[in-house]
Amino acid sequence: MLCLLAGCNSFDGRAINELDAFTARQIFERGEFELERDRAEDAVFYFGEIERLYPYSEWAKRALIMQAFAYHRDVDYPNSRAAAQRYIDFYPVDKDAAYAQYLLALSYYDQIDEIGRDQGLTFQALQALRVVIERYPNTEYARSSVLKFDLAFDHLAAKEMEIGRYYLKRDHFAASINRFRIVVQDFQTTSQTPEALHRLVESYLSLGLVEEAQTAGAILGYNYQSTEWYGESFALLTSQGLEPVLIGDNWLSAIYRQMVRGEWL
Repeated sequence: MLCLLAGCNSFDGRAINELDAFTARQIFERGEFELERDRAEDAVFYFGEIERLYPYSEWAKRALIMQAFAYHRDVDYPNSRAAAQRYIDFYPVDKDAAYAQYLLALSYYDQIDEIGRDQGLTFQALQALRVVIERYPNTEYARSSVLKFDLAFDHLAAKEMEIGRYYLKRDHFAASINRFRIVVQDFQTTSQTPEALHRLVESYLSLGLVEEAQTAGAILGYNYQSTEWYGESFALLTSQGLEPVLIGDNWLSAIYRQMVRGEWL
């Protein structure tokens, strides 16, 4: 046992049938030992061997969730996700099922990086995080998932803003408006909304659509008056003899009634 845990030269766990002489607990502890040494790939091997040698034991169940964790530590997200999903399928009511679902969500979330990448992983992360929140609401994993969900949601809005600004700089005002509208309509709770409203003021004024520009400014002033974006929009509107006020009947008027007046019907 001491030789097993110490990883001495005479022990080669990857040799054929070498592990047959050890108990499930001993192999499990060796996997933990490898994790402590930051050798996640080796840990994956040992946890996997427990499943092979002791497939229906309690140690095999514990090894499967640890295998998912070790894969994640090794930045092998597809295999981490697969192991976590197997755990959920085999042990759906087990106490560690919530953690398995959380690991599955992390396998998507931890791949979200710069805004410029394809956002398919972000959508998948949102879906997986929502499952954690809804299925295990009273766990620490749900609380962590709520925070990550908000960040991922903001990430999607930031992507729309990036594209919208790209079109705006090139005077493609209709295309930019479509992107900023998505942010205002679908991502109202994100940090991107104030700038989206300001960019709508800019875009609509550039097209001569003053009623829409004024209404966007009114929403911005009501909800985000202390932001720099409202200051810029206010200056832009007043420089043309306009003011931020609800006027006309357009999609922004409906947003104004929802966000300002609370009229949802």
